[in-house]
Amino acid sequence: MKRLILCFLICVGIGSLSAQATITDTLVANGIQRGYRLYIPAKYYSDNTLRPLIINMHGYTSNATQQQSYTNFMPIADTANFLIVYPQGSFFPGTLNTYWNAKFQPIGINDVSFLSNLIDSLIARYRINPNRVYATGFSNGGFMSHTLACELSQKITAIASVSGTMNDVQYGVNGSQCNPDRPMPIMQIHGDSDYTVPYNGGPNLGINMVAVDTIIQFWVRHNQCNPTPIVQNVPDINTFDNCTAIHSIYSGGLSGTTVELFRIAAGGHTWPGSFPINFWEATNQDINASKEIWRFFNSFERNPATLIHEQPFTNATISIYPNPCNDILCINTDHVTSIAIVNVLGEVLLTQKVSKNSEIDIHHLEHGIYFLKDLTNGKTSKFIKQ
Repeated sequence: MKRLILCFLICVGIGSLSAQATITDTLVANGIQRGYRLYIPAKYYSDNTLRPLIINMHGYTSNATQQQSYTNFMPIADTANFLIVYPQGSFFPGTLNTYWNAKFQPIGINDVSFLSNLIDSLIARYRINPNRVYATGFSNGGFMSHTLACELSQKITAIASVSGTMNDVQYGVNGSQCNPDRPMPIMQIHGDSDYTVPYNGGPNLGINMVAVDTIIQFWVRHNQCNPTPIVQNVPDINTFDNCTAIHSIYSGGLSGTTVELFRIAAGGHTWPGSFPINFWEATNQDINASKEIWRFFNSFERNPATLIHEQPFTNATISIYPNPCNDILCINTDHVTSIAIVNVLGEVLLTQKVSKNSEIDIHHLEHGIYFLKDLTNGKTSKFIKQ
């Protein structure tokens, strides 16, 4: 698969090359070729540690390149050492307008499936911590972030939506269509003078949008947070942006979850801290949305107890090959033992007794990353099913 690598900074060391880079690539999902941009900070190459991944989704009619520039996460990623993927939406049927199908259509593009496949592909190819995969987005991308929180909670650790809520199809009656299988940390950043996605909800652009406060209360109930928030007025450090920010935190949720809301008083349909995209809606400069989102994400990790952490076979008495593999995984061991094959969610998919030069049929496994655990000594090793 052809890749175009744009390097912003090249650092040359003895016998090695590392660089901050944006890689453009494609992925076939549901028979359709989809594009994305992946930003890799230079620090990623400094060690073998698994790194967080942020999925950052553009708004309606926008694209991955514009979202990368507009939200400007790169300097934060360079310091904190996480990866950012900017997936590309598809065309709304009958138009050339790009969008995310956040339950806007009962049929058509399945963007939940695409993004799920994208996560699996990136985990298989890069050193990404599957317990630290986050989703954010602007406008339509914010709607899609809520969709992922509802429908892909087994892979998404937390979400942050900027200027995007839910539509009535996503939400249902009293949130009946949103059924995540675990508590979900949520951040919402929204201007109360947003005329594109109104803070108080209602019909617009052919969509019936749910009010921001309704969405917040749904997530507070779902996470069983304290219903009384801590409310703080953000210091008005920029008096020329024509808006202010109010920060509400609902804490004490299950598994340590919180729900946070930045209500931008007199703020428009914009990404706070960014360059203004129009002059008739205020862009708040008292907060930097990208920094606040990372600060929020960095507090949460899906229950690590559900993940088998990789331990290399030091002085190993068992080895696996080929790796990556296809339908057969070969095992060479000098002792009779039982092994388990486990997915990235910690689910045991197969157990089997093995001895010297054993073969395991894994044709039924989907493409992705797995762990093999020696049940005798508890050691694990990672392999990839192609």
